[in-house]
Amino acid sequence: MLNRHVSVVLVGVSALAQGQETFKARLSPVAMDATMKANVAGTGSVSAVLAGAKLSIAGSFDGLRSPATVAHLHQGVATGVRGPAILDLTVSNATNGTIAGSFDLTTEQVENLRKGRLYVQIHSEKAPDGNLWGWLLR
Repeated sequence: MLNRHVSVVLVGVSALAQGQETFKARLSPVAMDATMKANVAGTGSVSAVLAGAKLSIAGSFDGLRSPATVAHLHQGVATGVRGPAILDLTVSNATNGTIAGSFDLTTEQVENLRKGRLYVQIHSEKAPDGNLWGWLLR
């Protein structure tokens, strides 16, 4: 009888773990031209966990040439194609720091996340149109 209870508990734990999906992004400089090279630099990484429709994002960055000002979650029409900002993230106002946010996504946003269409972008004082970006992928 004890073995049956253990099996039920293990199945329940397994179902909870399967309910979460993990996505990661490597933050690197946005596409730029020669005039932007003096102002755009840095690296970072972000992890995102989707549990149902709740998306939680956490990460860090360093090496910016000027302090970060804002960060957003953007939605493109395809992986690698820029799109509009859809949600605001919290970001350290520094050249090195953290980035975070937690959101309830719509059904369409969840689908776009799973298709690789969502990305994180950090802007900085000297690069107000974008400094670092990274696509959230499984």
